[in-house]
Amino acid sequence: MCTYATVTESVDASAKGPGGQWFHVSDATVYYDHPVHVMAEHSLNIDLSDPSRGPGARLAVELTRESAERLVAAIRTALDSAPAGV
Repeated sequence: MCTYATVTESVDASAKGPGGQWFHVSDATVYYDHPVHVMAEHSLNIDLSDPSRGPGARLAVELTRESAERLVAAIRTALDSAPAGV
């Protein structure tokens, strides 16, 4: 089943892409759908990109549902461990 649920968000970040080069990332697209590469029926797909630099300025991640849930928990734990205002 495809959900076609796509969430986009502006971000201020950096990503390391092809050739080991860092580039600025301005857009995040997150969706749950059929993966291209990960061996799963469905995956949480995250694309981080800078559209102004063309299609090569993109970092794509496909996570199984279980891996995505662990990553969300790890992100929350890391953020909650930092003192307020840091």
